[in-house]
Amino acid sequence: MARPPIDESPAPSGQLVLQTLSMPADTNPYGDIFGGWLMTQMDLGGAILAQEIAQGRVTTVAVSSMSFLRPVPVGATVSCYATPLEVGRTSIRTLIEVWIKGPSRSKFAKVTEGEFVYVAIDDNGRTRPVPK
Repeated sequence: MARPPIDESPAPSGQLVLQTLSMPADTNPYGDIFGGWLMTQMDLGGAILAQEIAQGRVTTVAVSSMSFLRPVPVGATVSCYATPLEVGRTSIRTLIEVWIKGPSRSKFAKVTEGEFVYVAIDDNGRTRPVPK
């Protein structure tokens, strides 16, 4: 089965928070990267932004939406971009987009997006206020 082409797309929104390379160990039997691996990268990238905003420790409490737009091939550069959508008293809701450049590095495309919610916690694992 032929892979869909990686089309030119508008630029990503948000701040680049994580960049990595998709590897063969992270594939399903059809040679595409597992969605769970992508979610892990998104969670890591979102946590980096949330920790900056919270000025300390955070934990993931929800993934409120997730859209997988196209498969990710082995060898693609995977970039996670995060945008804070809402900062509450103890929580931070973020939009995380995943963009790839294919192994040929000629095209840039959005492959996944999702909303992740993090909560600021103290050293005892209890919620704490996010500094204003």
